[in-house]
Amino acid sequence: MSIRDPYENGRFGLSFELFPPKTAESAAAMWRTVAELMAFEPALITCTYGAGGSTRGTTLDVLRGLRARHEVPVASHLTCVGSTVEELRGYLREAADLGVAAIVALRGDPPKGETEFRQADGGLRYAAELVAVIRAEFPAFGILVAGYPETHQEAVSPVADLENLKRKCDAGGDVIVTQLFYDNADFFRFRDRCEALGIRSPIVPGIMPVTNYAQIRRIASLCKARLPDAFTRGFEAAGDDEAAQFEAGVDYAARQVEELVAGGVPGMHFYVLNKSPATIRVLEHVGLRPA
Repeated sequence: MSIRDPYENGRFGLSFELFPPKTAESAAAMWRTVAELMAFEPALITCTYGAGGSTRGTTLDVLRGLRARHEVPVASHLTCVGSTVEELRGYLREAADLGVAAIVALRGDPPKGETEFRQADGGLRYAAELVAVIRAEFPAFGILVAGYPETHQEAVSPVADLENLKRKCDAGGDVIVTQLFYDNADFFRFRDRCEALGIRSPIVPGIMPVTNYAQIRRIASLCKARLPDAFTRGFEAAGDDEAAQFEAGVDYAARQVEELVAGGVPGMHFYVLNKSPATIRVLEHVGLRPA
């Protein structure tokens, strides 16, 4: 089965993103989250990969656990940061041996404390190069690539950013998953511009339901995602009330997802932060019920 299949011919591909837990307690919480989300029959579950392979072992542990516990295709993130091509090949071989279905191929952000991406000696500089290596040497993998509705913060221009995305797709990227965003107009504009440039890969919006206003302001500042007035008003009205913040976040995400589904998106990718309550509420609001 192609990784594109869940997003084509009228299907709706649902996917969830995890990150490697750091403690036994957080691992147990993550597996409870996975069990709850599996009721929605996802097409794919992905797991992130730390800069320079800093979570290599735990990423593989998560993927191994997913394969053992559930019948669901899994994908590993992989970045160029701090790795030689041979080290990347080694990871890809391990992922293939585990039965991983796809790779989320990324250049990766600079490590903490650094402001610029530095190509490792013997490594790769661009995500498109990583895509090309995977496609040529590990053709069994599906490949997902990142898209930026508001333009990547390091891009010299929106046009250059889109041309880079096309290079990733032309090199073998099967599916585009977007960075989080909170104004659907940005996504629809991005989708139209991709189509005009001849990008034909399915474009899946990445959604992060917000349950903590301070947290999302930090995350948004890192990836330069804009928080529109309609979004911030709800949280400002909630004040410091955690339950009210949760409800404000769920309400906004539910309306956002509802509009995206009505706009014909081929699927949805949820950044769940290893927690399920907000995502479950949003899915139920738009009529996606547990099987």
